Amino acid sequence: MSSKKGFNSAQKTKIVATIGPKSRNKTTILGLVKAGVDVVRLNFSHGTHEDHLKVIKIILEINKKYDTSIGILADLQGPKLRVGKIKNNSVALKQGDKITFVNKDCIGTKRKVYMSYKDFAKDVEKGDTVLVDDGKLVFKVLETNRKDTVKMETIFGGSLSSNKGVNLPDTKISNPAITPKDQKDLDFILTQPVNWIALSFVQSAKDIQMLRRIISSKNHLAKIIAKIEKPQAVAKIKSIINATDAIMIARGDLGVEYPMEKLPTVQKDIIKKCIQKSKPVIVATQMMESMMENPSPTRAEITDVANAVLDGTDAVMLSGETAVGKHPVKVVEAMNKIIDQAERMYNVSEKRPRPDSTSETYYSDTMCFNAARIAEKINAKAIIGLTVSGYTAFKISSYRVGTPVFIFSTVEEIRGTLNLVWGVRCYHYDKFTTTDETIEDLCQILKDKKHIKKDDVVINTASMPIHKRFRTNTIKITEIE
Repeated sequence: MSSKKGFNSAQKTKIVATIGPKSRNKTTILGLVKAGVDVVRLNFSHGTHEDHLKVIKIILEINKKYDTSIGILADLQGPKLRVGKIKNNSVALKQGDKITFVNKDCIGTKRKVYMSYKDFAKDVEKGDTVLVDDGKLVFKVLETNRKDTVKMETIFGGSLSSNKGVNLPDTKISNPAITPKDQKDLDFILTQPVNWIALSFVQSAKDIQMLRRIISSKNHLAKIIAKIEKPQAVAKIKSIINATDAIMIARGDLGVEYPMEKLPTVQKDIIKKCIQKSKPVIVATQMMESMMENPSPTRAEITDVANAVLDGTDAVMLSGETAVGKHPVKVVEAMNKIIDQAERMYNVSEKRPRPDSTSETYYSDTMCFNAARIAEKINAKAIIGLTVSGYTAFKISSYRVGTPVFIFSTVEEIRGTLNLVWGVRCYHYDKFTTTDETIEDLCQILKDKKHIKKDDVVINTASMPIHKRFRTNTIKITEIE
């Protein structure tokens, strides 16, 4: 297996890269793709719609020219909480200082500061912890008037600067997960061929259902990624995984709000639960952050990326490293090398997913899992499947078999969607005849692309009769002629 992923990756763990000011040009984006990026992330916390449209057009052009299937992930900002402007841009607070947060805009002082969250006074309780600037400053709520004023005591002080983020680890935020800004962004996003939409600060399955209704109303094919950033989401992780299409473990805000010593085990537990439910999972935030400045990662970062791969994550994500860092292409090349080495040691130590006999997809799930199991038993060179929604790919992938998985779909957009999924490569195909002829055709396409060769044994999954496009109900062992 080559450590240079390029356009023809044999690696199974995918790379998501955030595009920003340092990478928002065709030369750099093409360099990122050649270095191993599988999905680009558009961060709607920054940039204009015009900026993001420029990136979308570049990706579509690259996909067409090079027959790639780079996916597009639109990441909504969500209800970001911040303090307002501070006099002289910052004030010094020490332990024991009392300070009041208000919801009426003002210039902040040592005694009073504006907080953007209008329902702050209504939602917090006496004793709640309030974190500012990624937890550098810590406050405890003394009292609230339930309307517009919250009095707090400084527990850990420091310099409080303008526009710093606020985290509320003890508080259930009553703000909807989709803000007015998110709605405006969705109005744009849902006119574009994006594959995934990430929902920030998810607290329950209801947040995901709200976004799904909006996507459905526009007849869009985008699938949903629930970002796990709050303790409330960790507490409801099972129902959130069931409701969403994929999960992102966003360790930035989660690492601030959740006990730091529990973060590694939470990451491992969420990955395991996602694999069991056949839902793709992304590990994100600060994976290679030192490379925003430096040309190589720290040893701790190398280990962090490798451990995510060894845990079985579908994808690892880069944020500021590729958006505003000095070495966007180098950081992907470095991450790609780490993935390559880690995958050589990867083996499935956890229990593999099993079909649920109470599910309406039980028979189809059984076929998908057994296709993967048989491929492993007979050392097949490929698993080949057909899908409309991507469901078959999710199921086969979650078995985490070492055999390459090639999925064909009549829906062009599904190619980018499945580029996030562990071990899956997808091609467009819309010439359906009989089941046998279609299987023969797909094998020939992969043979022409040099993914398989004469005398190789492959596993085909399909539905019979194929033109009715039922769920997967057929497994066939094929020897390539």
